[in-house]
Amino acid sequence: MSPKFIKRRIILNNNFFQALFMFSFLRIKLFIYILIFSACVNVTNKKKPVSSNDKFYKIENIDKNDIISDVIEIYDTNKMIFVKGGKFNFGSDTGLDREKPEREVIIQSFLIDKNLVTVEDFRSFVNVSNYITEAEIFGNAIVYDDSINIWQLVDGANWEFPFGKSKKNSSYNHPVTQVSWNDALAYCKFCDKTLPSEVQWEYAASERGQKKNQLFYWGNDLLVNEKYMCNTWNSGYPNTIGFQDGFKYTSPIGHFEANSLGIFDMAGNVWEWCYNWHLPYEGNSQIFPADLEGKAQRGGSFLCNSNYCHGFRLSARSATSPESSLFHVGFRCAKNLTN
Repeated sequence: MSPKFIKRRIILNNNFFQALFMFSFLRIKLFIYILIFSACVNVTNKKKPVSSNDKFYKIENIDKNDIISDVIEIYDTNKMIFVKGGKFNFGSDTGLDREKPEREVIIQSFLIDKNLVTVEDFRSFVNVSNYITEAEIFGNAIVYDDSINIWQLVDGANWEFPFGKSKKNSSYNHPVTQVSWNDALAYCKFCDKTLPSEVQWEYAASERGQKKNQLFYWGNDLLVNEKYMCNTWNSGYPNTIGFQDGFKYTSPIGHFEANSLGIFDMAGNVWEWCYNWHLPYEGNSQIFPADLEGKAQRGGSFLCNSNYCHGFRLSARSATSPESSLFHVGFRCAKNLTN
């Protein structure tokens, strides 16, 4: 099936979806062409190609003697976790090609939010700053309608109404969604923070690299003692959606167990924006196709299911263009530390 090109292009790529579709603000009719290939949902409103001159995702290794052991500056210990830097194996030689090669790196200490940014958090930011999100400017955002098995732009969908204004509004204690990378970074900067880089995210999710020998930070199985460890569909797409963890879509922050560092939702619930562009790792000669261009995302979402998607694995990565807003993508903030 060949995509038809009009003024604005949207690319859907997942470990169970890859889709290309384009749209125009001047036309009401939307043509959507969905190709099912792989396993991690990723939808992109594509305005321009990746604006990075780098060919690889480069990690600046530091001397282990320069690692910050104690935090001097004051921070809210109820909201952020101090992650002491160190050495760990970043990436995976057994994962998807985009996760290779695995290599040893040494990174600096940093702070990272204990929880995903919630709807309530984002509302406070909007009320003070009068910020307008890109979905609100565009007038629509991307939603997967599982009742008819299609991704579509929904008029009026935004951070307050992730499924559109004809549907119920977002819950205050759930992760905010339908925010673009640009929106997420604006929030972080307002809080004097930033988005975590991929290497920071993976280091924190894997408990400072200690759990890199397993699939998830809690082990290798989604169920532990018949208990689901993260918010993710346990069966379904594209037929009957199963959500035995109690949540079909997003779940309240902190509902599932944190990792040993005290960080919640580092698997499932929503994909998380990262600061860097999604580029091949150094040593990986792969040239990413257009549908893998964009800003990096980590953690998987409620859409993931082990039959077609492994986005909740520690090394799994995805990408979406920075102006895209999706109903299964959110974020958390981080803070870099310097000597």
